[in-house]
Amino acid sequence: MFDALTENLGSVFDRLRGRGALSERDVENALGDIRKALLEADVALPVVRAFIDLVRPRAIGAEVLKSVTPGQQVIKLVNDALIDMLGTAEPLALDAVPPVGIMMVGLQGSGKTTSTAKLARSLNEDDKRKVLMASLDTQRPAAMEQLAVLGRQINIETLPIIEGQGPVDIAKRAMQAGKLGGFDVVMLDTAGRTNADEALMSEMAAIEKAASPNETMLVADSLTGQEAVRIAGQFAARVKLTGIMLTRADGDGRGGAALSMRHETGVPIKYLGVGEAIDKLEVFDPARVANRILGMGDVVGLVEKAAATMDAEKAEKIAARMKKGLFTLEDMAEQLRQMQRMGGMSGVLGMLPGMGKLKKQAAGQLANMGMDDRQLIRQAAIVSSMTEAEKENPKVLNASRKRRIAAGSGTSVQDVNRVLKMHRQMADMMKKLGKGGMQGMANMLGGGPVGQGGPGAQGGMPDLNKLGGGLPDLGNFKPPGGLPPGLGLPPKKK
Repeated sequence: MFDALTENLGSVFDRLRGRGALSERDVENALGDIRKALLEADVALPVVRAFIDLVRPRAIGAEVLKSVTPGQQVIKLVNDALIDMLGTAEPLALDAVPPVGIMMVGLQGSGKTTSTAKLARSLNEDDKRKVLMASLDTQRPAAMEQLAVLGRQINIETLPIIEGQGPVDIAKRAMQAGKLGGFDVVMLDTAGRTNADEALMSEMAAIEKAASPNETMLVADSLTGQEAVRIAGQFAARVKLTGIMLTRADGDGRGGAALSMRHETGVPIKYLGVGEAIDKLEVFDPARVANRILGMGDVVGLVEKAAATMDAEKAEKIAARMKKGLFTLEDMAEQLRQMQRMGGMSGVLGMLPGMGKLKKQAAGQLANMGMDDRQLIRQAAIVSSMTEAEKENPKVLNASRKRRIAAGSGTSVQDVNRVLKMHRQMADMMKKLGKGGMQGMANMLGGGPVGQGGPGAQGGMPDLNKLGGGLPDLGNFKPPGGLPPGLGLPPKKK
């Protein structure tokens, strides 16, 4: 998300940083380029105007133009204005007398039912809330059964289906069942239409009146851009929207809907759907989103992803073996699976500071090394086709064993050989990392001490080909500047 905007703004800021002093004309030219970048990202014109009007008087002030680092000052002003545009982070209002009602509304095809299940799972697993889901969609065939199937997948109860009952009656029954069953949250998955017609709006208003939900969440497809903003305005006129969930945010390279939504509707974005899988849901944090747009990365988000997806005990065992110079094929496969769970190589690179504009360059290098996201899946499949003895000691892999592994994983012997070569290179790198940490990597890459021109310096991205195809253990990831206070390895999972 925001890839094009990040790239365009990065070019503008590079020009600003390259100047020792800025004139008022320089700033005006930069603001013109920023305006163009926002419009190309499908940000609504009134929002762009308000953004530029907010930044201009501050950027051409004496405090900026006469400062030692005027370019950095302008970047900070843009960052602050982006956060202001996106609004403040507003969590769900769960501190109320249970059951808390959450009504999910939106057009047909926006992803309401899947989003209902995603949010229910998050509330259950992350917030430890007892959740009941209820489908009020009597229009779409099998809509109720779809929610029931999702409920079984994530171990969330769903309201029993009673044929012939209308949406308003189902809403009342759901809230009553939530109260009698001791549920903390009741999620109401409403019906949609292909457009926001009067019949849909009347139904939503009637359900809201009957159920009195604490939260009414609009589910909108971010790929529809400004159409999503218009739809949000239509729903806000008939029901009391308290939040927005943007789906398919992972496929939206522009991000115009996200940047326009709060300013145009006054309703905060609370969640982003970032994939089809049931766990692909992110809490929307304006400050962190602004950092990602400006290429500053999101180290906090990266560490949170690692903490949520990694098995701490496995990571510690791998780290202990690394210190002894041991790194098996199973260890490598676990690293590959961990990378997939965190969103793949491209996802991780996008969250590292300074990597935004280098993402395409890095992706090209990774593809050449066989380390793009599709290759990660194939390589993990190859290791899974090996016996335990083969994983522990790759030297036993003769020609016939390699043919068996290739057939079992649907690959070729050449692919198996590439995985074995990658493992040897990773094992060498891990051995050096285990001995010297970040300094070990700096020495391995031929750089000086970290912070003095090595990989931790601001001189740019090290040549990924020199890594020999290896991945550092992200369970023990420490960025060059150190982790924010209080962050580090996640606690052991019980």
